[in-house]
Amino acid sequence: MTDNFDLSIGIGGAAGQGIATPGNILAKLFVRRGLHFYAYNAYQSIIRGGHIFLTVRTSEKPLSSHGDKLDLLLCLNQDTMNRHLSLMKSGTKVLYNSNLITPGEAADGAQLCPLPVAELTDNNRNKLMQNTVALGAIAALLGLKFEVLEQAIAAQFQRKGAEVISENTAVALAGFNFAKDNFEPFPFELPSSDKALAVWTGNEALAIAGAAAGVKFYCAYPMSPSTGILHWMAKNARDLEIMVRQAESEIAVANMTIGAAHTGARAMCATSGGGFALMTEAIGMAGMMEIPCVFINVQRAGPSTGVPTKTEQGDLWQALGASQGDFERFIIAPKNALDAFNTLPELFNLSDKAQCPAIVLSDLLISEGTFSVDPSDIDMQPQIDRGELITEALASNETYLRYKDTASGISPRAVPGLQGYEHVVASDEHDEEGILISDMFTNPHKRRQMVEKRARKFALVAKDIAPPALEGPEDAELTLIGWGSSHGVIKEALALLKQQGVSGNQLAIKWLVPFHAEAVSEILSGAKKTIIVENNYSGQFARYLRSETGFKADGHIRKYDGEPFMPHHLVMGVLEILEGKTDIYVPQQEVMV
Repeated sequence: MTDNFDLSIGIGGAAGQGIATPGNILAKLFVRRGLHFYAYNAYQSIIRGGHIFLTVRTSEKPLSSHGDKLDLLLCLNQDTMNRHLSLMKSGTKVLYNSNLITPGEAADGAQLCPLPVAELTDNNRNKLMQNTVALGAIAALLGLKFEVLEQAIAAQFQRKGAEVISENTAVALAGFNFAKDNFEPFPFELPSSDKALAVWTGNEALAIAGAAAGVKFYCAYPMSPSTGILHWMAKNARDLEIMVRQAESEIAVANMTIGAAHTGARAMCATSGGGFALMTEAIGMAGMMEIPCVFINVQRAGPSTGVPTKTEQGDLWQALGASQGDFERFIIAPKNALDAFNTLPELFNLSDKAQCPAIVLSDLLISEGTFSVDPSDIDMQPQIDRGELITEALASNETYLRYKDTASGISPRAVPGLQGYEHVVASDEHDEEGILISDMFTNPHKRRQMVEKRARKFALVAKDIAPPALEGPEDAELTLIGWGSSHGVIKEALALLKQQGVSGNQLAIKWLVPFHAEAVSEILSGAKKTIIVENNYSGQFARYLRSETGFKADGHIRKYDGEPFMPHHLVMGVLEILEGKTDIYVPQQEVMV
């Protein structure tokens, strides 16, 4: 492998034009060659129409964003040609159906590649056949043998039967041969390695991680962009012996999840911001009852229904303030799909040990993105620690105190129904036995005792969590601070800044609660200049960081148009802030989406 191969393909069209299929086939084709893969789909929340733009990127090196450039553009309709042709520079190629699409004026050195789809498909009335013709042409432009594409097509359509596979293979071959005869291929060979990679979405990574962590109950009400977790769970539930339920509302989802966790099962649910809002009273109940369970909020642009198919980091304060009163909860924001997979089992263990709810803040960028993964990086048998969970009957006649005020603050937790472990579990404040203290009188001593017990157990368990570490040279002139999904694009932007003579490092925050205030303050105290990067308007993390540490960054780069950052957005923002023009930089979105 060469070490500098980096190819980006843009596929544009309307909803209903089958854009996902060529993307899936390309993913199979690339990862089977050992190439890393990253795909981001900018789409609208309608069944047909609108503009969809799928960016598919592949490289020999791991990828952490969908990048800044396009090498090949596939136009499935005129709108895509009109929107994106101006992005295609010298050395790029533009594929389109010449029977339906009229090209504009391309830049010098950009090759227009018209495909007479009607002729190549014998006037097949299936409009999606233009996608398969284009896949054949792409394979030819990349210098691939047709057998490689043929295998990927067979894998994609295997459930539809031999006839569909044969039909698509024939059409792809027509596009392949036409491109070989009429277009100039790219001046490189598609590299390969001996080790094939796998491919997954962020939602699949979260679902698989839940299964690996021992989840036995999953519940959800479909809400984009979290629905992919439900799809995976439902598909695999029988084989994995997981009970999966689709409830009538997110209120029911939260309460069913807590009920399942109360019985001793590891339980998980997922939603987006609007559904999470309905869950919050129940989350507080889990805190009061000291029941461990995991709630996933896949953030999308809000408030209210917002923009269902667009990404944002706008729910931080919603998670911090979920439900009323003081109670302990874990909140994490994974950096990418693999990080989500690796962290979820740890989160379940911590939730079990501390007997409190846990919240995962993903977002559309992670959850609906498609990524390559090295199977050797996936541990399907992580260590499982259920904490003080009691599953056997009590041998003696001693009284069981469900909420016993121990030195650690962690009380013995018995599975309901065990002989000798009778106890009350309710949403009111209670004493050590679980008896409600507000039925006849309020006992301030017992109330204070329980509040302090719950806080003590959380503080003890939180010590097991590793604090964040600085990524990059310690003496850098610039520190970029991000949380959650911003990690990847910051990493790529720092590499670009280095090429321009600007040295930088990154402080990526995953654990939001507990927040490692001392460690973060110590790291930032040595930073020369700091800029916070986040996908929201109000700077939610900037405010949270200041509330926990008193630290105020020198600059901010924010984006809130529903699309994720691209590396050059951060480069331009950093350069402007370094020049002292503004402390807040808001990049403008290109026509790429």
